[in-house]
Amino acid sequence: MTEVKAKKFLGQHFLTDDGIARRIVDSLSPESHSVIEIGPGMGVLTKFLIDRADTDFHVIEIDRESVAYLHDHYPSLHVIEGDFLRFDLSALFHESFAIIGNFPYNISSQILFRVFDCRQSVTEVVGMFQKEVAERVAAGPGSKTYGILSVLLSAFYDIEYLFTVHENVFNPPPKVKSAVIRLRRNGVQTLSCDEALFVRVVKAGFNQRRKTLRNALRSASLPVESVSVEVLAKRAEQLSTADFINLTKVIESCL
Repeated sequence: MTEVKAKKFLGQHFLTDDGIARRIVDSLSPESHSVIEIGPGMGVLTKFLIDRADTDFHVIEIDRESVAYLHDHYPSLHVIEGDFLRFDLSALFHESFAIIGNFPYNISSQILFRVFDCRQSVTEVVGMFQKEVAERVAAGPGSKTYGILSVLLSAFYDIEYLFTVHENVFNPPPKVKSAVIRLRRNGVQTLSCDEALFVRVVKAGFNQRRKTLRNALRSASLPVESVSVEVLAKRAEQLSTADFINLTKVIESCL
């Protein structure tokens, strides 16, 4: 299997435009001194990241041929061969760190859920995603693309849609446009509600987004029968993150 075919199989497409690669790298805050790049492939971002002064920089790559290429072309680079979704990040960084990458489209949402799980350590994310996913993450209440990741991530991160990337700068070209977004940790350390319950409420609301929240949460066996708050008559996409936090606190009081 050729390297290109291998990466395509893994859901990744090579970025071939150095100008866009530089723009992605420059979107990472200078304050991010510990950085991990996910899925570097042939190193189009890596070659710019490795020049950042005073940066503790690592890459994690699952494809063996790409790992061999990186070892050959960047012998001083710390390359981890493995799956980011299963890797113990606490073993790599003892303090906070940033994440960057041209993320494989088939696991990009899973990467963001992992970021949410590691929110106390991940201070920033700059990543290229399928445009639809990027829009979903950056969406606000009332949008049809607003969903679970929009709410969960915005509770702890300020999210910016930076720019759109067209298909012709990739090899092989994807069938969809891409986009770069940035997540920066906000000042919220903990929510004013049970965070596990908050996640459960958000997921239950959006998993049946055509239903009112009362019906959606009832289907998820959450105690809403005795709750009389106006937001339960709305659909999940109509609630802000703050609304979901307040709703969680009400439900928490009924448990």
